[in-house]
Amino acid sequence: MLIGKCNDCTEYHFYPRLICPHSNSDKTEWVPAKGTGVIYSFSTMRRGVPAPYTIAYVTLDEGVSMMTNIVDCDPDSLKIGDRVKLVFKTAEDGTAVPMFAPAAE
Repeated sequence: MLIGKCNDCTEYHFYPRLICPHSNSDKTEWVPAKGTGVIYSFSTMRRGVPAPYTIAYVTLDEGVSMMTNIVDCDPDSLKIGDRVKLVFKTAEDGTAVPMFAPAAE
């Protein structure tokens, strides 16, 4: 997964954009994320859906946060601050979607 990084101020940013939100520089580039982070906040949907699913804000080790799904786990075992790792799941149209799963400790 790629995230933005400014070559002037060296700050990372996410969501994708050409201008750095920290320094307003246009000297940005895409760099690979480590693919690890922590759960900042989450909610598990249970009502009106075929199966429970969890959406979360994950703060990547680079310092940016992104909204995502937490997968491959028991939703009742999740806690704020849990370490997670990047996984890709295939959508119905074949697109690879970045999601996160609990990291082995």
